[in-house]
Amino acid sequence: MGAGDLFVKASLVSPHAPLKGQQRTASDPEEHVWLSASAGTGKTYVLSARVLRLLLRGARPDSILCLTFTKAGAAEMAERVHQRLAWWVRLDDTMLFRELEALGEASGPAERENARTLFAKVLESRGGGLRIMTIHAFCQTLLAGFPLEAGLIPGFRPIEGREEAALGQSVLADVVVTAEREGDQRLLGDLSALSRRLGEDDARRFLSRAARAGEALEALPEGLDALVRRAMDVPADFDAGDIALACSDGAFDRDALLELARMYAGWATKTGEAAADRISEWLLGSAEQRAVELSDLALVWLNKDGEFRKNGPKDPGFPALRERLNDWCGELCGLAARAALAAGVSSALNAGRRYARAYDGAKRARGLVDFDDLIRMTVRLLGEPGIGDWIRYKLDQATDHILVDEAQDTNLRQWQIVAGLASEFFSGDGAREDFVRTIFTVGDFKQAIFGFQGTDPEHYRAARIGFDRQAEGAGREIVQLSLNASFRSSQPVLDVVDKLLDELGHAALGLPEASEPHVSAAGGFGAVTLLHPLTGDSAGEDDSEEGWVEDHVRKLAGALAKQVRGWLAVGGEERVWLERKKQWLQPEDVMILVRKRGELAALLVARLQAEGFRLRASIGCGCRLRWR
Repeated sequence: MGAGDLFVKASLVSPHAPLKGQQRTASDPEEHVWLSASAGTGKTYVLSARVLRLLLRGARPDSILCLTFTKAGAAEMAERVHQRLAWWVRLDDTMLFRELEALGEASGPAERENARTLFAKVLESRGGGLRIMTIHAFCQTLLAGFPLEAGLIPGFRPIEGREEAALGQSVLADVVVTAEREGDQRLLGDLSALSRRLGEDDARRFLSRAARAGEALEALPEGLDALVRRAMDVPADFDAGDIALACSDGAFDRDALLELARMYAGWATKTGEAAADRISEWLLGSAEQRAVELSDLALVWLNKDGEFRKNGPKDPGFPALRERLNDWCGELCGLAARAALAAGVSSALNAGRRYARAYDGAKRARGLVDFDDLIRMTVRLLGEPGIGDWIRYKLDQATDHILVDEAQDTNLRQWQIVAGLASEFFSGDGAREDFVRTIFTVGDFKQAIFGFQGTDPEHYRAARIGFDRQAEGAGREIVQLSLNASFRSSQPVLDVVDKLLDELGHAALGLPEASEPHVSAAGGFGAVTLLHPLTGDSAGEDDSEEGWVEDHVRKLAGALAKQVRGWLAVGGEERVWLERKKQWLQPEDVMILVRKRGELAALLVARLQAEGFRLRASIGCGCRLRWR
């Protein structure tokens, strides 16, 4: 995107809405801020405002580092800031005065003149301007400067999408072929057991996860079988035939089982007769057959939930006899289950470790890294004695302000990187007196419970506590703020959410305390439009380019596009008036959410373009399609 594009887009920028309350405090460029913001509360608006205020206060563009979670988020953030700066260049004094006042910044003649120069300063700054990027992109840039120190091939590149899947398939095939050629029956057996246990697709997914956890798997000792058995309380000398041995004649109380069968037979009911027959059949089987059917024997006196059946023989000795036999049977069944699970876990870990080694070797041979490699190698590089200290020093010299977006999706290693970047902000020469160095994070603690990419609410909390202590030691404070006014949802919807949260309780969601009530800043009421269900009832073959798409999907995409066009049509009966905005519905007011990036999403783009929309795709949690 060139400067000309930004000037064209800047003509569409609306005046900056005044920052109010905690929005203004959160965007204060001299405060360390830990901001909690639910979805739709304007966190990106606050983030971009903070960057603008930093620039207005004299921060060098290249000294600002904004780490976001997705490429789309980084692009949207950069576009917002660049559009605003480009717009300021063209504004008259009155409008620019209002812009700066809305941000809470000085708005005199000198400040207005400074604001008009910021766009050029950003474009001409060292490194190409603002550093707004994903944390993976930051790691890639850092590692590219020190590939040998990080143990990488110069010129390495990240692997994504289809290439990663294709490499995984190729590595698995090579692992199997090599095992067959070398006669490695253990590995072949482990892979076979994994496939039988999980199924082919889930087995592949497991191996893919194992490849991402290669470091952890390598940390396990070579004697995995013994380790897993000890962890699951399975005797070291246990053999698969031990259960059959325990079920052989003379190894168990046969008389007790016969007595139980007699009690059931005397019960004189169909259930009793069936139970007696089942015991007799079990006793007639071989020791091996008895071992296999042991759990079925327990169902004589237990229900499917593992509890004693409510009804049974009326014999006075029945309860005690049933309980004694259940203890014997339960101990053997438990041991058999633990042994089978231990064998399955051992084989899975062994297969996963061997696959992870092969996959890592294949990546290195091709000069490839995945996202987990980028994070792991950056943490290791920054912690390396000598070179790590020097790299952190150079980063510290280049970075004065760190902004972390979607902080709830930042995992432990990523927090270690952020902490390394900000380690000197509060101490020593890094705590400079001529200007304030700041850290700003924004996220939603509630969303951390999803555990995306290894995130954990406790890591989020620990990061906040860690920065709190560093700031306190330097005589500063991390200001904790919250945005809970939603610009996206109406109050009735938020009331339902709050009521559900209250009924579930914050502990059930893994939250340390109850969340604040949600408030709508949108105003007005929402509406639900129900479209008729569509089915694929077309006759004959479709020779068009979209013939491979199911008919009902094509119909739905077309119906949605026409519906949106109807809502926006000037003079049309379906045109929508937005009471809270006091204006007619605009294209940027519409968002379509689909379950996944599939056929429907692609067809929607085509259908909306056919209706005259210029689309801008924004992929977040799910697939969003916004159009302008």
